Amino acid sequence: MKLSRKLLILGTVAAAGTAAAVLPMAVSNAAAACAPAWSSSAVYVKDNAASQNGHNYTAKWWSQGDSPSTHSAQWDVWADNGVCGGGTTSPTTPPTTPPTTPPTGPTTPPATGAKMVAAPYVYPGWGNPPAPSTLAGTGVKAFTIAFVLAANGCNPVWDGESGLTGGVHATYIAQARAAGMDIVPSVGGWSGNKLGPNCATPEALAGAYQKIIDAFQLKSIDIDIENSDEFENAVVQDRVLNALKIVKQKNPSVKTILTFGTSPTGPNFYGTRLVQQAKALGANIDIFTQMPFDFGGGADMYGSTVGATEGLKNLLKTTFGYTDAQAYSHIGISGMNGLSDQQELTSVETWTRIRDYAKSKGLSRFTFWAVNRDRGCAGGGVVSNCSGIAQGDWAFTRISAGF
Repeated sequence: MKLSRKLLILGTVAAAGTAAAVLPMAVSNAAAACAPAWSSSAVYVKDNAASQNGHNYTAKWWSQGDSPSTHSAQWDVWADNGVCGGGTTSPTTPPTTPPTTPPTGPTTPPATGAKMVAAPYVYPGWGNPPAPSTLAGTGVKAFTIAFVLAANGCNPVWDGESGLTGGVHATYIAQARAAGMDIVPSVGGWSGNKLGPNCATPEALAGAYQKIIDAFQLKSIDIDIENSDEFENAVVQDRVLNALKIVKQKNPSVKTILTFGTSPTGPNFYGTRLVQQAKALGANIDIFTQMPFDFGGGADMYGSTVGATEGLKNLLKTTFGYTDAQAYSHIGISGMNGLSDQQELTSVETWTRIRDYAKSKGLSRFTFWAVNRDRGCAGGGVVSNCSGIAQGDWAFTRISAGF
C-alpha cells in the first residue's frame, strides 16, 4: 500500500545526499599570466577568458554579470583555471554587446515569479480521498494530483496503471473543476516506474509532458523528482531539465515546477546540482519547491522548514543573481501534515506559522502531502487516511487555503 511519497522508507534523500565537497581543478605550480580583468558589464561567450582576484577563469557558455569567483562551482558558468600572476596575456576581447540570441547558452527565469494559489496534494487512487465537493467549504482553490508515472516505455499514465483519461484520476479532476477548483498534475514521486528514466531523450520526455498538458489544458505542471533513479542521477536530472526547457519554449504560459527533497539547512548536493544545472541548461524553471520533512528535522519543524527555505533562497541568489525578493518568488514549500514517515510532528499550529512565513516572504507555491491524510487520528501513526495526530477534519487544507 502506498502510505506516503516515501512509502515509510526511513532512509531520506537528504541523508543520502548530504553536500559533498567538489574538488578544485589541479593547477600548475607556476602561475600563468592573468587574463584581462573580468567586467560585470561585459558579455562573455564560451571559451572567453577573464581574471578575478588573482585567478584565471574560462567561460563555459554565454554569461553577463556572473562573477567568476562566486560562479565557478562544478556546474556553474566559469571554470577556475587556477592562480595567475606575472603580467597579463594578450586580451581575448569579449563582445561589447550580447548576441541577439544566444541559442546554446542558458536563459534566466523571469526575475519575479507569479504566486499560485495553495494546491495541496490529493491521491485519487489511495487513502480514501475526499470528494472535491466535501472540501468546497475550506476555501481551497486547487489540488496537486498524484502521480503520473510511465507505462510501456515513455507513455504517461496515472499511477502507472491506467491511462490519462477515463480512470479515477480523470474523474477526480473533472469533479474538482466542476467545483471551481484548478488542478496541477504531479509527475514522478518516490516510487514506481517514472517517465524520467524511461524516456530516452529530452525530446521524448518533453513529448510525454506535453501529452499531460494537452490532456488537461494545464496552467502548471509539477515534476516531483525523487530517489536514486531521478534526483540522484545526473543523466536523468539533465534530461528532466532539458525536457522542461522544451516544454517552456512550446508553452510559455505554463508554469514549470520542480519538487525535490532537502536538508534542514537547504538543498543537499543533488538539490544544489539541480538548481545550478537549471541555470546552466537554460531550463527556465518557474518554481523550485522543497519538501521539508523526512530529513531528520527533529522537533522544530517550523525552524527546519524556515532553514531549508532560507538555504534555497541563498542558492537561487548566488546562481541566478536574484535579490532576496526575487529568489523567494521562485520558491515553494511542500510539507507533510501531522506525522511524517520519520515521526516528525507538524501540528496545526506549526503549519499555520509555516504558512504565515511563506506569505510574508512572498513564496510562490504552498502545498502538503496530503489531503487524504487531513483527518484526525491521535496515535494512529503514519497511515494513508489520517494525519496521526488530533485535529479537525480538513484543518491543514483550510490553513493552506489562506496562503
